[in-house]
Amino acid sequence: GAAIWIGGIPFFIMALARIKDGAALRLVGKRFSQMSMVSVIVIFAAGMGMSLDFIGSIEAIYGTAYGIMVSTKVVLFGVLLLFGFANFRTVERLRSNPMTSIQHMRRFAEVEIGIGLTVFFAAASLTSLPPASDLTLDRVSMTEIVERLTPQWPRLSSPDHDKLALPALQAQLDAEAAANNARQIPRAFIPGGGDLAPRNAEDIAWSEYNHHWSGILVLAIGLLALAERTGRAPWARNWPLLFLVLAIFLFIRSDPENWPIGDIGFFESLRDPEVVQHRIFVVAITLFGLFEWGVRTGRILNPKAAYVFPIITAAGAGLLLTHSHAIANIKDQLLIEMTHVPLALFGIGAGWARWLELRLEPKDRKLPALIWPICFVLVGIILLTYREA
Repeated sequence: GAAIWIGGIPFFIMALARIKDGAALRLVGKRFSQMSMVSVIVIFAAGMGMSLDFIGSIEAIYGTAYGIMVSTKVVLFGVLLLFGFANFRTVERLRSNPMTSIQHMRRFAEVEIGIGLTVFFAAASLTSLPPASDLTLDRVSMTEIVERLTPQWPRLSSPDHDKLALPALQAQLDAEAAANNARQIPRAFIPGGGDLAPRNAEDIAWSEYNHHWSGILVLAIGLLALAERTGRAPWARNWPLLFLVLAIFLFIRSDPENWPIGDIGFFESLRDPEVVQHRIFVVAITLFGLFEWGVRTGRILNPKAAYVFPIITAAGAGLLLTHSHAIANIKDQLLIEMTHVPLALFGIGAGWARWLELRLEPKDRKLPALIWPICFVLVGIILLTYREA
């Protein structure tokens, strides 16, 4: 069903670009709508059947990582249905008025492709999770969720690096090796070795500090983007430079056991999949900031450069859906993922709203141009309330 629906949209867009006759447009739109409706029924029926078998209860929906990811797929599926319904209405208007503009239908179809691919990413991530029906002992209760998600004052002071679990353990091993005149000093952690890096209270505080300062930067970005839209603060168009600050901050602090502040070298650290994901995020943020700053300030005149914004934002949000943390406690992992899911959803919303702002006719750009900076503001607020304990 997904292959026919999402996979058929590129060809639907190509057909719309070639057809100029209103009656033919309506015929093509009607045929694709009918095919999409059948696909939706297939997806819905299969999803319901698998959910009954693999989830099985309301508690498993919010109490397991599998249930959370399925819920995320449902949200994205609902968004796809909204765009599909909007296109269906355009097809129906062609019946009474063959001269009806199909601009919205073409642009909404483009967004459907992007969100559909994101759904595929979310579906793929499910293969790494045990079905909720199999995980009956370590489910998160609603009380634990409320307790974790209750906002607290952000952590704006960082713990010392040498008090983190891994540097402290390595220092202890170094001291023991020196006392025993050992020729080879044991390693506290080997990237990619399959073992989990040790964590303590300072590690949790370090992570919360990173998220909270990142939230301040993203919140400032969203507010400055809104200020730029008013036309009264032309200097605010430099807001993409804050992404460079964010990228440098994350590059230094996201993995404190690795270079440049840790003992593990840069290339050796890339054996750890989580570190690779963090580095990809840093590169994406840097590219995003540089290109968007060039576009906003007129330094990059190629109009295609503006598409870096929605593509990088939507792709980064999609990667966040598949991002996993190496945390021993399943409950802690799930509680963290509950924060990452809304971040990813707002990121997807920001990326594709910006895409519509660029692709729609000028008279229709006002709403999407307002949606994406609001999404950034909401991301910043979520990061400011992030907790791991």
